[in-house]
Amino acid sequence: MNYRTLVRALIASAALAAGVVLAGCDSEEISLAANAKANQPVPPKLIAAMVEKDMDLQSPILVRLFKQEAELEVWKQDRSGRFALLKTYPICRWSGDLGPKVREGDRQAPEGFYSISPGQMNPQSAYYLSFNTGYPNAYDQALGHTGSQLMVHGDCSSRGCYAMTDEQIMEIYALGRESFFGGQKAFQFQAYPFRMTPLNMAKHRNNPNMAFWKMIKEGYDHFEVTRREPRVNFCEKKYVFDAIKPPDAKQDPVFQASAKCPAYVIPDEVADAVREKQQEEQAETAKLIARGTPVAKLNTGIDGGMNQVFAARLPGGNTGLSEGGEGQSLSLLALSRAPGTIPSTVNPPHAPGADEPVVAAPAPASAPPPTRVASAAPTAQSDGFFSNLARKIGLGGTADTTATAPPPPAKPKAEAKRGEHPDATAPKAAASKPAEIKQATTRPPLKPSITDSAPAAETPAPKDTLVAGSRPIMQSNSFDSRFGAVK
Repeated sequence: MNYRTLVRALIASAALAAGVVLAGCDSEEISLAANAKANQPVPPKLIAAMVEKDMDLQSPILVRLFKQEAELEVWKQDRSGRFALLKTYPICRWSGDLGPKVREGDRQAPEGFYSISPGQMNPQSAYYLSFNTGYPNAYDQALGHTGSQLMVHGDCSSRGCYAMTDEQIMEIYALGRESFFGGQKAFQFQAYPFRMTPLNMAKHRNNPNMAFWKMIKEGYDHFEVTRREPRVNFCEKKYVFDAIKPPDAKQDPVFQASAKCPAYVIPDEVADAVREKQQEEQAETAKLIARGTPVAKLNTGIDGGMNQVFAARLPGGNTGLSEGGEGQSLSLLALSRAPGTIPSTVNPPHAPGADEPVVAAPAPASAPPPTRVASAAPTAQSDGFFSNLARKIGLGGTADTTATAPPPPAKPKAEAKRGEHPDATAPKAAASKPAEIKQATTRPPLKPSITDSAPAAETPAPKDTLVAGSRPIMQSNSFDSRFGAVK
């Protein structure tokens, strides 16, 4: 690693945060521009990893998430124009079952392809920091699926969202922020039930969601063979990936989620590579089924999952619907350091009838975080720095609304600021109890960056020629031109 390059990257990150503060000096954005949580620099360890992988600090990112493995991956574009895995984060908590979200209140965390714009970044989250997944997308809406404010956030508490630790979301948020400053208008968020391997497809072959999973696996395969962000469109109530106009067409195809698909083609180099990959995997899946690979057990009432590294830190912790890698066990993982602070009271997955939350073992010489409060009555509030910046440059964003009343104290804390995931069904026993009052602005001091217990596994990028139409890495020269580089 080049030491001078690392120093320059650190200085650039610090100067960038200072520039954001100055940009809001004459407006209401000053409170968000000076938000210490939202402007934490990318940790030196991650910057060093970028240098080693030939990545720029502000190059585009892409996020993939897997429920069954309880892992979130951040990919970053290198100077060849392809994406490479930067870091894998264990997920502290996700709720619901394997499968897509269908309706408001079903406690399901969404699956599919979503686009995260600057307006969806929430620097004033009640759960440290967060970003809105953008659910429902055009496909979800075409099917009449409902739900709102489904987030990726901190605090390890989920009622339809994906919850990380505060330290983890601070890193992920910083990576997204830098990509926007580098010119990326939106980063792609891909959410899957599991890694789309032949073994997992064989294990879940009888699941009623298999048709949907095979459809989004097309996008998974496109990314696997190209290491480029797949272009996503919708028509006839289905996903379409990397569609371009036919050779004899004069204009690009126009897609509408509920309408008939227009004429389109997929580039031959992509279509051929995907077809070859799928044929090999289908043959392997058939062999696994013929050998008697058992079918995955159906959900018996466990709500969601938790990565083993977190479950190992809790008395009686349970991974729920999540599964760890081979050779991992709770007893071994208990000896490793958790990637971030686990709140004093969490709600891990539990068997039916076990409704009491599990209390995490307190860390030595550290006090539990203070109780947070949010006004039960909605108040006027600005959209924040990223949202206002997005409107100024014409970018879309998901609107924020005021959250519904949170559940009683014994249950996970409800999202408060900017209306984060009111999409959970409150327990019946709470119907006659007044809403708990919480304050979202009172937080413990900023937490240090994460020290990983083990390096994340990486998938090497293919070395074949570049695919036509890839997004170039855009460099920024000033704050005013950061979002003007990409059209």
